Amino acid sequence: MTFCDAILIMAGKIFYRERRKPGEGSRQARYMVVAVADVNLKMFGKHLRKCELEAIAEGVGAELMALPRGAKHEMDDDSDESSCVGRR
Repeated sequence: MTFCDAILIMAGKIFYRERRKPGEGSRQARYMVVAVADVNLKMFGKHLRKCELEAIAEGVGAELMALPRGAKHEMDDDSDESSCVGRR
């Protein structure tokens, strides 16, 4: 293994998820950083746009990892579309 191979293996990961209710058609940032692994990075923004996440990941040499939503949340998304009352 060469030094360059070691650098590629050591690349960190930034884990993010989509916000629950960013608002339809709103100009709010849709993503939230959940965890960072093997990257020396401090995050000050609470919600970020995808292009901002990609720029940060590229700048620190990290990989973006989208966290999947659970089956319960997928069922909630279907029921939320049909009802007018949402939960906070």
